[in-house]
Amino acid sequence: MPLFWLDPSEPPAFPPLNKADIGGLLAVGGDITPDWLTAAYRHGAFPWFEHDEEFYWYSPDPRCVLFPEELRVHKSMRSIFNQHKFRYTLDTCFEEVMLACANRAREGHPGTWITPRFVKGYTEMYRLGIGHSVEVWQDEALVGGLYGLAFGRIFCGESMFARTTNASKAGFIVLVRALQKQGFTLIDCQQETEHLLSLGARSIPRTEFAAYLNQNQYQRTLVGRWRFDADLNLEVLEIQP
Repeated sequence: MPLFWLDPSEPPAFPPLNKADIGGLLAVGGDITPDWLTAAYRHGAFPWFEHDEEFYWYSPDPRCVLFPEELRVHKSMRSIFNQHKFRYTLDTCFEEVMLACANRAREGHPGTWITPRFVKGYTEMYRLGIGHSVEVWQDEALVGGLYGLAFGRIFCGESMFARTTNASKAGFIVLVRALQKQGFTLIDCQQETEHLLSLGARSIPRTEFAAYLNQNQYQRTLVGRWRFDADLNLEVLEIQP
């Protein structure tokens, strides 16, 4: 199968998703600026890592997703919420969350794909009001979090971290509940993990995922800074200069 190379000096354009190889690799090259990231995610691709200063874009088949109504909250997690063990915020320290995700240990996966160019590109998406982070606090310590991008009514999750047990799970659950109230139809989890499957995520064919993307193009994106109100509902604020 031919390898598609993307010229970063040209406008962003990706090959059809069915051109990806068996591992999900769709193309190499391009850039990680907001226009490239926006084109990729709306198309159904995402950058998984950087090698020799080239970006590798993937569209796996099947695709791991979570439908908000299928969120699974186990008894152990319900007790954490009942005890008010954590405090939750949105979009208060996006870059710090990204760096914490980059530095977390992954069994069997030395290093990280979150290079400085990834941090710069996604932080710019945050400044544009499209990138968002969830922060989980215990007293004044940041103990967990996650980040991703929102387009229309789909939230594209990127990575999460936890410095104490269940912190990232709790932050994810709070976010999914808030997104469901806002009418979000899908959380893109990209790849299966036991962590995500335990929360109700499942894999669907890439063609089905593409159909959701097509429907989503008509939905308005909630651009701006997000925050939780006192009841952990999602509010959208204007972007501050």
